[in-house]
Amino acid sequence: MHYEIATFTLPFGTAARASEAVAAASRAPEAQGELLALWTSDIGTLNQLIVLRGFADAASLFHERERVLASADPLGCGASLAVDMRLEAFEGFGALPPARPSAQSGVKGPVYEIRSYGIKPGCVQPLRDLWRDHLAPRHAVSPCVAVMLALDGRPRFTNIWAYADLNARAKARADAVAQGIWPPKGGPALLTTDMASTIALPTAQSPMQ
Repeated sequence: MHYEIATFTLPFGTAARASEAVAAASRAPEAQGELLALWTSDIGTLNQLIVLRGFADAASLFHERERVLASADPLGCGASLAVDMRLEAFEGFGALPPARPSAQSGVKGPVYEIRSYGIKPGCVQPLRDLWRDHLAPRHAVSPCVAVMLALDGRPRFTNIWAYADLNARAKARADAVAQGIWPPKGGPALLTTDMASTIALPTAQSPMQ
């Protein structure tokens, strides 16, 4: 499974309108990929609409990127609405099933954490191996929606986790550390200090709730 995260920076108070526009644009006949989630940032960089879409392969993802970049109204969030747009391409890994809408997977938030980490040069494959072997027990503590390796830009990967609330997040993270199952032993040594976390909430149109 391949994924795209599109992040739109919006004027204050326009998130609901932008979410509706993205949902409609994602259903257009010419659009490729599947809309999986629409989130607004709640903790982290604010005034952002975060769009997660899934693709069968890298070719369809990058074909859709070309279409979006050529559009005067990319995903319904052109310059008349959004003030900035960032597109990131990823390949899923970590032996997880493909991310699915909540109605199909049963996985629900409504609090989602999007965590991104830089990877040191030459450490991508060791990181893949660690996450393949150690993600399942952490996933059992609280569901991991996706683990994704970036296909462009600096080496990095992104984890997306679902929680019932912030208290559930704190408990799950503490339990995983107490049980010695997370982070994977040796994992931090593969990472740079370039780390970021966003707490995001689903919009009314989001397939992940």
